[in-house]
Amino acid sequence: MSASEDDRAPGPTRAFVLHPDLKGEKTRRLPEHGLAEAVSLAAALPEMDVLGAEVVRVSRVAPGTLFGSGKVEELKARFKELEIGLVLVDGPVSPVQQRNLEKEWGCKLLDRTGLILEIFADRARTREGVLQVELAALSYQRTRLVRAWTHLERQRGGFGFVGGPGETQIESDRRAIDDQVVKLKRQLERVVKTRELHRAARRKVPFPVVALVGYTNAGKSTLFNRMTGAEVLAKDMLFATLDPTMRGVVLPSGRKVILSDTVGFISDLPTQLVAAFRATLEEVLEADLILHVRDISHPETEEQAADVNDILASLGVAETTPRFEVWNKLDLLPEDRREALVVQAARSPEIFALSALTGEGLPRLLEAISEAFEEEKTERVLTLGFEDGQRRAWLHEQGVVENETQGDDGYRLTVRWTARQEKRFREL
Repeated sequence: MSASEDDRAPGPTRAFVLHPDLKGEKTRRLPEHGLAEAVSLAAALPEMDVLGAEVVRVSRVAPGTLFGSGKVEELKARFKELEIGLVLVDGPVSPVQQRNLEKEWGCKLLDRTGLILEIFADRARTREGVLQVELAALSYQRTRLVRAWTHLERQRGGFGFVGGPGETQIESDRRAIDDQVVKLKRQLERVVKTRELHRAARRKVPFPVVALVGYTNAGKSTLFNRMTGAEVLAKDMLFATLDPTMRGVVLPSGRKVILSDTVGFISDLPTQLVAAFRATLEEVLEADLILHVRDISHPETEEQAADVNDILASLGVAETTPRFEVWNKLDLLPEDRREALVVQAARSPEIFALSALTGEGLPRLLEAISEAFEEEKTERVLTLGFEDGQRRAWLHEQGVVENETQGDDGYRLTVRWTARQEKRFREL
């Protein structure tokens, strides 16, 4: 082989997307919209060339191959003709089904969980994000062990689910995975301690935290950039943002808040990732105000909103935390539909119709955020011991101390604060 042939970069992976429509399965989504989302997921992976996509009606699940024998043969001929190297199945595929289908079709297969893990692996940037994704991927891979665990050999982001060397002994794989899990958990413990120190430092900052949440590709990062003047990656792509980003924003009232951009949610998010990214989403758990950003132009915007609310509940986000709904992407709607939504949103003090891309409707949202933090202040008298120096210092940093006297057993302070500041003080 010549040097030029040896150095030649491999072409994009030729992929085909299948969305199984299981008979009798209750789902919020139309299968056609599920397929479109799966194609968008595939397109989010680098060097992926999606050559076709299809909804496959499944009246009865075949234990060994998921699809019936006739459909398997039909797809085999099509994949051979298109020279498909990777089939993406938008749903759960058992290890046995994966092994049998790969053998039958002569190409690699990835299910929805594996695909999302690949995307997360490719996008994670912070140390904790990388570790969390690796841990989730190992948990997934250990149940498979269909082919070699090739994580340490990969040349790019990803976990070797898409490509990599062939089979090795299952026992050796399992041992390698278990050893790596132990190492990752130790590293994560150290990273989590560091994050806790950062969070403790943030609690001392006298600024409220506003968290952007929403379905993936709802336009959170575009809104974040519009509000902060930052240049966070904002693309028409699923999971463009994975690691949390925080910036200060000065509101029209002159008050400063911390705005947090977070990972987008998605239906059927792998359970491994919900657990793994719990720490990454702690900004949402501690937020003083949540902005639920919705792509109001999407045909299944209501279903997406329901998925987001389900995930927020599963993360333990309190229902008492104030929430605003942001109906984004007005610019993608026809004029009559846009005007109707603006009128509808104006009737509610907690719904805001806007376009993060053009800035239309943004002033009303910023004004409402300002008003949300114009809280009533109450007066309290506190007694702190001499050992409570840290809490006393925090009160002075917040500027809430009206009067202070020192006695034999400590300090007596008269403070004037908001309910939010009182809550933060109790948490110290």
